[in-house]
Amino acid sequence: MRRRALVTGVAGQDGSYLAEQLLDDGYAVTGLVRPTTDLVRIAHLAAQGLELVEGDLTEHASLLRAVRDVQPHEVYNLGAQTFVPRSFERPLETFATNASGVWNLLEAVHRLAPRARFFQAATSEMFGRPASSPQDEASPFAPRSPYGLAKLTAHYAVRHFREERGLFCVSGIHFNHESPRRGASFVTQKVATAAARIALGLQQTVALGNLDAQRDWGHAADHVRAMRAMLAADEARDYVVATGRGSSVRELCAAAFERVGLDWSRHVVVDPKLVRPAEHPPLVGDPARARAELGWSPRYDFAELVAEMTDAAMAREEAASGASTRRPGDLSD
Repeated sequence: MRRRALVTGVAGQDGSYLAEQLLDDGYAVTGLVRPTTDLVRIAHLAAQGLELVEGDLTEHASLLRAVRDVQPHEVYNLGAQTFVPRSFERPLETFATNASGVWNLLEAVHRLAPRARFFQAATSEMFGRPASSPQDEASPFAPRSPYGLAKLTAHYAVRHFREERGLFCVSGIHFNHESPRRGASFVTQKVATAAARIALGLQQTVALGNLDAQRDWGHAADHVRAMRAMLAADEARDYVVATGRGSSVRELCAAAFERVGLDWSRHVVVDPKLVRPAEHPPLVGDPARARAELGWSPRYDFAELVAEMTDAAMAREEAASGASTRRPGDLSD
């Protein structure tokens, strides 16, 4: 019998990579989507058998229907409000989806598919401004945003269902992970797209904040492999998923602009309004437990990630504008 997987957030960056991997491995995959969900990232998966059902993490009845109808062997909760700055603007909405919504889904799975294995996408933002770096599973949590607080609430909900109700459920504490499918509001995509547009003569500069801010940037496809490994393990445990290497926004800019043959320093402008307080020490994960117990390690390094994102941005901008790549020397000052 084919294994069945239910994936929330299937139309997002991680969900699209996860659905691809599961389908390639012969799973029957059902994605939970809202009526307004943009399906562009998963349009190509319809031919491979991806099924969609309507539902919302904030509507418990819709989750009960989905779990009852699918009877999943594995449930991956990737649905969330994922943009940290937006969580300050819409804290109640963020908590409804990222905290209460997780409880709703756990309740539905526990009630109607208690033998299913459940994955929750947690985040390094739960560490907030850490006292030391790198961070591992034993590092203290101290979230500094409504997003981090909501995710931490969900993390403890997972622990409750595992320890008190016997559900096989785990949290992957994911550090930043990117790909060509990353949303335009995230700095990696902003930089990759700007490098491409500047190389094509479509703009001249890009405004950024703190260039010394560091993140542990991995590839979404690698992170999705870790999610699957966690549900395939003999024991339900939480894991940090990270590369173990921090890179600055300055390094991100240098790599992306070098990819298109440009000097980043001539085109990047620091906007004081975008500068956040310094983060010391930086958010960098220690994936030692995942390496030792899951046999997981990233296949992409930082340079490969940035190159892939910049190449994809170039192809996308060329197609959208009808422009052809211009040599750096052809750009006006």
